[in-house]
Amino acid sequence: MAHRVHDHQRRLPVAQATVLALPPSSQAKDYTLPALDSLLCGAFAGAVAKTVIAPLDRTKIIFQVSANRFSAKEAFRLIYCSYMKDGLLSLWRGNSATMVRVMPYAAIQFCSHDQYKKVLGGYYGYQGKALPPFPRFLAGSLAGTTAAMLTYPLDMVRARMAVTAKEMYSNIMHVFKRISREEGVRTLYRGFTPTILGVIPYAGITFFTYETLKKLHTERTKRTQPYPYERLAFGACAGLIGQSASYPLDVVRRRMQTAGVTGSTYGTILGTLREIVTREGVIRGLYKGLSMNWIKGPIAVGVSFSTFDITHDFLLRLHRTGYFTH
Repeated sequence: MAHRVHDHQRRLPVAQATVLALPPSSQAKDYTLPALDSLLCGAFAGAVAKTVIAPLDRTKIIFQVSANRFSAKEAFRLIYCSYMKDGLLSLWRGNSATMVRVMPYAAIQFCSHDQYKKVLGGYYGYQGKALPPFPRFLAGSLAGTTAAMLTYPLDMVRARMAVTAKEMYSNIMHVFKRISREEGVRTLYRGFTPTILGVIPYAGITFFTYETLKKLHTERTKRTQPYPYERLAFGACAGLIGQSASYPLDVVRRRMQTAGVTGSTYGTILGTLREIVTREGVIRGLYKGLSMNWIKGPIAVGVSFSTFDITHDFLLRLHRTGYFTH
């Protein structure tokens, strides 16, 4: 009997050590959404957002690549004339190319943003917490740059389809083939440099603003998750600030992308800037269509960010409850 008691007491510390080594319940329930699911959420968010504002986006591009003066009246007249001439679906011309581009772009951007936040959070000692301002900006810039680098030719194709008649390019593959044959493969990357230079401040400021507003919201309301309409408002503010800051480079890249079909000879960033300013001025040239961007930009970013967050949280709950098996 004494031997049994002694043996039990000898084994007790091991059992206690085993129990104490288990993670707390809050850590055991912690779960990070797999990269594939994050990609799917990003693709869906981008598709929904771009489809909603496709007619306004197409109209903005047409004005960006022309010397015609922009005004709200002229913009809506263009939309009306396109509808009367070619029908309602003409307002979504190029949207198929947009989907082919924006779904991988948004998927890569949102997924890589999550990954960059984890890496920077670990580096700066903020793992699982809101990042400080500079790393918050850096995570957004890196995410946008990564997505732009991997999907740029699709953006070029989309711009070409938006500004040309449907007789010129029958589908996405036709655009790729014709540009490669008539203008060379390098043309698919024309405007790449101003795109990257524009993406760095745009993505950085946009993600920074959205994440900052969510952080301030949590601190003020003590709620961990904003309501859907609050997400829309945060995304709209982020899009308004981000697009306004990088808009001139957006005009430059559109001019360079469509030079082959508009008869222009835009070859370099500085040359394009100089020609636009000389012919059209700073405000009417480099900021042409910005007022329309103030309408469509906040809508697109707000819808995109809120859609991503909602679908991301939904899938996260399914994983946590064991709905998906690994």
